[in-house]
This record gives sequence, structure tokens and C-alpha cells, in this order.
Amino acid sequence: MLENIRNFSIIAHIDHGKSTLADRMLEITGTIENRKMRDQVLDNMELEREKGITIKMRPVRMSYKMDGKDYILNLIDTPGHIDFSYEVSRALKAVEGSILLVDATQGVQAQTLTTLEMAKKAGIRIIPVLSKIDSPIARIKEVKEEIMKLLDCEESDVMETSGKTGAGVDALLQEIIKKVSAPKTELVGTKGLRALIFDFQYSNHKGVIVYIRVMEGSVKKGDELVFKVAGKKFFALETGVFYPEETPKENIGAGEIGYIVTGIKEPGIASVGDTITGFKNQLEPLMGYMKPAPVVWASIYPEDTDDFELLKQALGRLSLSDSSFSYEEESSGSLGRGYRCGFLGLLHLEIIAERLKREFQLELVIATPSITYEVTLKNGKVVMVYSPSLFPSHGMYQSVREPWVNVTIITPAHYTGPIYQLLYDHEAELGEVLSFGDGRMSLSIKMPLRELMRNFFDELKSVSSGYASLSYEFDDMRSAEVTRMDILVAGEPVEAFTRVVALRRVDEDANKAVEKLEKILPRQMFVTKIQAEANGRIIASRTLSAMRKDVTGYLYGGDVSRKNKLLDKQKKGKAKMKERGQGNVNISHDVFMKMMKGGE
Repeated sequence: MLENIRNFSIIAHIDHGKSTLADRMLEITGTIENRKMRDQVLDNMELEREKGITIKMRPVRMSYKMDGKDYILNLIDTPGHIDFSYEVSRALKAVEGSILLVDATQGVQAQTLTTLEMAKKAGIRIIPVLSKIDSPIARIKEVKEEIMKLLDCEESDVMETSGKTGAGVDALLQEIIKKVSAPKTELVGTKGLRALIFDFQYSNHKGVIVYIRVMEGSVKKGDELVFKVAGKKFFALETGVFYPEETPKENIGAGEIGYIVTGIKEPGIASVGDTITGFKNQLEPLMGYMKPAPVVWASIYPEDTDDFELLKQALGRLSLSDSSFSYEEESSGSLGRGYRCGFLGLLHLEIIAERLKREFQLELVIATPSITYEVTLKNGKVVMVYSPSLFPSHGMYQSVREPWVNVTIITPAHYTGPIYQLLYDHEAELGEVLSFGDGRMSLSIKMPLRELMRNFFDELKSVSSGYASLSYEFDDMRSAEVTRMDILVAGEPVEAFTRVVALRRVDEDANKAVEKLEKILPRQMFVTKIQAEANGRIIASRTLSAMRKDVTGYLYGGDVSRKNKLLDKQKKGKAKMKERGQGNVNISHDVFMKMMKGGE
């Protein structure tokens, strides 16, 4: 049985045609009937289909006949965006081979290099494949040369396919059977079970459903099992495989990829990288996965404070299908109770926020994303600061360190001039510059993560007319020249608007913030000052004129002193209101949301 199994994944840069190639494989192998076929069939989340990207990895089992033998092909389709590289790394540990897919119209991109490096570290067989060869703008010869240079392989090793027409897909399936090795195992049959959890989902009816790769032994319905890390015992309520829907199967043997319905409905029990083994005959756990470290933090609050419990339940449910984000409760004087959440990138944050809104009908306020700072206080104590509102005030600390990232940019050579200027604006250090063939350059860069988040990717796409691609990975912590900037409204600091900004940009950022708030904050019954404070002084200030009620509208004539008397009375009333503390500004959620969003 083992020699007829092939486990593989597809890795590529975003939008290089992974899901379309998977569609054609499902068609050719007859896994899905033609009448049920649709585009992006493995992307079953509405958000994935709408954005045209893969967010969650998805396993599927296919049957294929070659040279009179029946083969089982287990494919794990993976995301392409850099924010979801943790999904890719998990998939690679569950397979023996991978298709490295490169778009013939775009060539090797920055994320291609990142995913390739992951596959090499995993020690799996890599099959280079060109996609979109049917496109009139395909550069087949040039892109093949890029791949040959990248993998140090022959031209004949690079397969040519079209996910649109299906050309070359049959030959690719045969190549997978020839080149990818069958699964290897030490224990077979009744000696013991070890299965690696590479993903899991949650069902209201079935509880946690773990996605597993059986490394040794076998598992069947009714088996008494245990999570090695959590130490929790459970019974296998159902075992099965993916066709691509969950299809019950009597047992899953060594080398196979499938699922187990656990019936567990508590969060925190199942975890990716854990090992499932028999409860009575427990084996040593497998080498699991490193927990990903969040690089972007944002506070999420319900727009209606009564929805806090619903938000709590929603985050708990989402964490059962996405183990790479973290969350902890926090409270804000202006926004109430909410959660401080850690994400792997800005797209990851956007996807989680969108899922909370769509799947749980929650209206949210999302505070400006920030990063983690390592702050050494005056007394020598070192603290990790995740929230701008917790960043010490000017003069309260000795030094600050911040995370830096290694960035790879691949771009046509004639865009390097504008990109160099962009790098200077974002405090980046340029390292190695290599010619990548076909008039393209590869730039190695180090820069603060804070600057990467400051709209760097959008600006890069703008100055390169959309041709440059980017990937990044965490590097180390370095000294940071930053300060805390508070926004004061009517003399009171608004915690949700607090930011940590670069010292060299503090004047520019302060003026932008107060100008924007002046435009969107409704006028009050009294004159309202909007100020930005940093380094112990007011950096920028704007005055919002008072809303004036026409108290003289009913007068129809007479001496001007009657009008002045009413205006003086109004003026004194506003002064009294401010003295009594009724002059506080109540900032609506709408204003908070507009301030959190970029742009005007």
C-alpha cells in the first residue's frame, strides 16, 4: 500500500495559479464530477473566492492509474501570500514532495524564493513547473532559465502546464509518481500509532476535527487516543479522508493523510504540531512545529459594548481554525473592553477582522496596528510593550529596541532608482544587489518592521508600476529612535489615538493626525482644541470652532443691545458648562474608525 501513495503540496507566489492547477488535477483524476466542478474548488471560504487568494491550506485525496497500477495522490493546496507562510511550513512537514509553481508571465518572484527555502529545509523533493504557458505574454524560455539558475537543474526538468486549458497536467501527475518518493515508516500495523496534526477545524456538531498525517501505525473509528502535548484522552468518533469533502473511511494507515473527529468542544486542547497516539500504547511525540511569533498587534473592540461576550466567543471559535493568531483581553477608557490581538502581518489582520464581521455579524473598531518594542526603563528594568498606550512617556526610559526584518525585493532593473529613494524614506539598509536575469534585479534589504508597516508595500507597487514583488522574514532587535505621540482633544488624551512614531517624522505625523481629526470630528457646543503631544511638548495644534445655536433668530427688530444680551448669555452658559465638566468631547465610533483607516 505504502509504495502506491504520493504526498505532495503546491507552493508558489500569490496569484501564480496554484488553485487553478489543483482544479485541473481534480478534473483529470475524476475526483470531482464535471457537473460539480467550479473555479477555485478547494477555496471553500467565501472570502477566498472573493479576493481570489488561498487563505487556508486544504488537503485533497485523488486516485490515478499509471502503468496498470492504482496510485493515491494526497495534495495539500497552500496559500501564496507571505502572511500565511506558516500554513505553508506546516503543509511541507506532512508531505514528501512539492510542486514549485512559477507563472510564465511573471517569472520568479520574491515569495517564490521564501517558499523554496522552506521546501529545501524540509528536505522534500521539488518539481519545478511553469504555469500559464497558454498566455500570449508568456515568457517560457526566459522564465525557464530563471528556474534553472535558481534550482541548478536542466531545462528538461522544468514541466510546462496550463491550469486554464489543462495542458501538461496529465504529464505532471505522472512526473509526481516517478519523482516523489513513497512515504517511509518504521512501525506498521499494530505496533503503535503516531500521527502529526498539521491543521484542524471546528464543527458545531462534531467538535474539533484534526487533520493528520499518519507517520506510523493506523487509526480507526472507536480507537482510544491521546493528544501527547495536551495529555487529553478522547475516542475517534469518525476517521476519514478528503475527496475533497470529508469522506468517512474505516481506517487511515501509515503514509496517509486524513482526519479524525474528536468530539472535543473546548478550545486549547488541539494544537498544530501535536502528536496523536494510542492511549494504552503511547509512543514518543513527533517533532512538531514552532509556534509562530506575531509581528503585528492591533486592538479589536466591539462597536456596541454589549457585544463583548460575542466577540470573546468569536475569537475563541476562530482560533480553532487559525492557530497562528493570539489574543488577550484589555480595556480602554474610551472604547471599553476588547482584545489585544497578534497577527503574522497586515493581510492576516485584515482577513481575521473580515471573518469576525461576516461569520459572526460583529461591528468592530480596530485600533491602529503596532509592533512590539523592548523598552529599558530608567531603573534598568526591561519591559516588552505591545500597545502604544503602554509605551512610557518621554524621559521615563533609557533606550528602546525594535524588530527589524530581512526583505527581498525582485524588480525590473529600470525601477531601481525610485526604489532606492523609497528605501531611504523608510530607513532601510541596502545589502546585496544581484542580477536575476531577463533585466531583473534582486535586492536584499534590512529595515525596521515599523517602516515596513508604514504603507511600504503599497508604495513599492506604486513606484514600480506593480512589477516589484516582496517577501520578508524576522531578523533581530535593534536600537530604535522612536517616541510616544498622544492626541489630546479638549485637553484630554485619547488613548485609542496614541501612536509610537519615528523621532525624525514626529512633526510630520503630528500635523497629519491633528489635521485629519479636525476634518472628521463634529463641532461641539464650545471651542475645542485638538493637539498632538510628544517629547513633553505640544507639536501640532488645531482649533475646532464651536457649534453656534442661533439664539437671536426670533428677534424681529429693536435695539442691537437685545441681540448682544442674548449672545452674552449664550457665551456665559458655554463657560459654565465647561466649568462643570460637561465640556468633555464624546467621540463617536465612526470618528475612531475613520482615524484608524489610512488615507484622507
